[in-house]
Amino acid sequence: MPDRSPLFSRALGGAAASAAVLLATAACSPVVSVENADVPQWRATALPSDSQAVLEDSGKILNRNRIVQEAASVPAGDYTLTITCDGGGKAFFAVTLAGKELTEAGAACNGSRETAKITVPKTGRMEISASSVDAPLLYAYHLVPAG
Repeated sequence: MPDRSPLFSRALGGAAASAAVLLATAACSPVVSVENADVPQWRATALPSDSQAVLEDSGKILNRNRIVQEAASVPAGDYTLTITCDGGGKAFFAVTLAGKELTEAGAACNGSRETAKITVPKTGRMEISASSVDAPLLYAYHLVPAG
């Protein structure tokens, strides 16, 4: 009976070489960068819009500059701020009412969602700023009445 070991070894060697080529090709494949990301498409799964949101935003933080969004008049009450980011590092969200800080929240930029409870003591102009020293990254947040 002929020995099939050399044939079997060559077949395994060919399979291993094919696997190595596939891995090398995958490693060289371009990864979508934050700069080229489709923010609305990312947000649709990362943190969909909420119809009750009194303030929300999403976008790209490409440098260390703060990105500020404001609402002219947010009613007094209890709210939940939900935040998420992606791209590595951490993002920070500062919430102010009429220029006075209410809270600051942070999120690890790994796609997880973080929440912070916020009490707005009186109706007023609110600002939420997003920033990071780990730019570039994607971010999204919304502020909704607690309930």
